[in-house]
Amino acid sequence: MSDTLPMFPLGSVLFPGVSVPLIVFEDRYRALVHHLLRVEDPTQRLFGTVGIREGYEVGDHGAQSLYRIGVKVLLTEVEPHDDGTFSCVAVGLERIALERLDTTGLFPVGHVEDRPEPEGVVEDHVVERARGVFTAYRAALAELRADPYSGALPRDPTYLSWTLAACAPLPMPERQALLEADDTTERLLLVTDLLQTELRAMNVIPSLPATDVARTRWSPN
Repeated sequence: MSDTLPMFPLGSVLFPGVSVPLIVFEDRYRALVHHLLRVEDPTQRLFGTVGIREGYEVGDHGAQSLYRIGVKVLLTEVEPHDDGTFSCVAVGLERIALERLDTTGLFPVGHVEDRPEPEGVVEDHVVERARGVFTAYRAALAELRADPYSGALPRDPTYLSWTLAACAPLPMPERQALLEADDTTERLLLVTDLLQTELRAMNVIPSLPATDVARTRWSPN
């Protein structure tokens, strides 16, 4: 059964457990923030986000095509500015599937269904291989730029899979594929293979991570 959520499409892919800063200045998303701030319980200031397949976060035409699988998001920090804009921080919760988007109101509203992570046992060798490849990738990248992750990697396989997916500087379609993976094992295997491909490319062109050629940056709304 579908539910409704305010929607904030992004030009990138957000993962569960990962926070994202947002600069909100368009009228429709300022209205969305005002709507959320009127929710008395801060733990219920929820909205959804999906990646923009074609189009832009800004402008009259906006997104022309959206990915279907996205994330339910909790608004955690809001800083209003004198010009009416907001600086916000939000954190991804669980996955959702966007059934349809209603753009007739003050802000977009999505009809969504929850897409929880399936439970299941993840083999130790899958986890250790993913950790090892990411460690090698961090070491190779350290010679070129800052470490993409600080601290010890999570021990929980599902949280590890989301962390590696978020840290891997991959093009948007590949990040979306990680979000849409059927379960934790599939996601760990996929991110491991993608990072190995990046390592091989960096060995061929050691002065530049391969994803710098095709990477898209997040833009404000």
